[in-house]
Amino acid sequence: MTTAHDHRRLGRELNLFDTDPLIGAGLPYWLPDGAAVRHTLEEYIRAAERRAGYQHVYSPVIGKRELYEISGHWGHYSDDMFPPMDIGGEQVVLRPSLCPHHAVIYRSRSRSYRELPLRMAELGGMYRSELSGVLGGLTRVRAIQLNDAHIFCTLDQVAEEAQAALEMIRRTYEALGITAARYRLSLPGPGGKYVAAPEKWQRSTALLTDVLDRSGLPYEAAQGEAAFYGPKIDVQVTDGAGRESTLSTVQVDFHQPEQFDLRYIGADGAKHRPVMVHRSIIGSVERTVAHLIEQHGGAFPAWLAPCQLVILPVSGTELPNAEALAARCADLGLRAEIAGPERGSLGARIRAARLVPYQAVIGAEEAADNLVALRLRDGRRLGPQPVSTVLTHISTLIKAHSTQLWDSAPRS
Repeated sequence: MTTAHDHRRLGRELNLFDTDPLIGAGLPYWLPDGAAVRHTLEEYIRAAERRAGYQHVYSPVIGKRELYEISGHWGHYSDDMFPPMDIGGEQVVLRPSLCPHHAVIYRSRSRSYRELPLRMAELGGMYRSELSGVLGGLTRVRAIQLNDAHIFCTLDQVAEEAQAALEMIRRTYEALGITAARYRLSLPGPGGKYVAAPEKWQRSTALLTDVLDRSGLPYEAAQGEAAFYGPKIDVQVTDGAGRESTLSTVQVDFHQPEQFDLRYIGADGAKHRPVMVHRSIIGSVERTVAHLIEQHGGAFPAWLAPCQLVILPVSGTELPNAEALAARCADLGLRAEIAGPERGSLGARIRAARLVPYQAVIGAEEAADNLVALRLRDGRRLGPQPVSTVLTHISTLIKAHSTQLWDSAPRS
């Protein structure tokens, strides 16, 4: 990886995140600018999920060991889990996955076929007992914030739900300004890490293969990369050094609905078993932000940038105009800050704000006519414009999650 695009170095230089040995390895903390990026990303995906008919839930980050024995995680995945804690005579563990919790929420009451597909989403914490030697930055951590969802549906709804998840991934990547390196059909391999259910594996593999074939997306099959309970479509990205990792995933699971005895009442009045589609659009927030830092070199798309507009009064005389502009930005939900003359010459302040999408310079002439001289991060100078015009255009582009700074007409 070139140092210019190493997210670990840039993350610290840009005050996005850091670590401390007193907190522990693999447990980064988020600084205010990084927290702004993370919060914006989380709100984006929550809104996209709401529009797609998902219902959001919260579930505990710990559970009884028995929960993960039923799901199969303890038998197939315990090497990657933290050891149990004894509490009140019961063993509880930090969860390595959200799916067992969502299965229990599903079965908390009787379900009808009329409710299906039931799309359940959560941005929740989970924990992996990663070895110290593989930890690094935000890409390999022990505490993970996962954009997770589980769709409980009938067999004939699986393909449509999986296809819709792939389309949501495509739209999200477009908004984030990133591209998929390749699509992978992840299949089981030799060894005992997989659930022994050949018929279920064949059915779920056939379903995902059909989804990929119908989508027209090029993909490669890879043995040994499946989840322990079923195959998956993995969306792969690469970093600056060409190293590949999984960012998004779509999985079909016949195993856990059976383990948790999930049912729904069909149109015939009888009980039927739903299928569980696991789906993650941005995967772990940590890995996605790491990829965004490296992809954009810290120059995030405007809607995601920690500071979207820097206000540059030429002298102290224009400071009241700068403060009024900052207040208007706050009312519009724009993240703006004032870089006044106490921070140095105008040129020095412009250079310091080189990663900020928009720079609004206010000199004596601009202040007199309620204008700003707008400069874009890509070097373009748009000249003096009315404040209301500038804020309306920027707000429209940001609301549309556009990757364009100015030229393109904002999408609805």
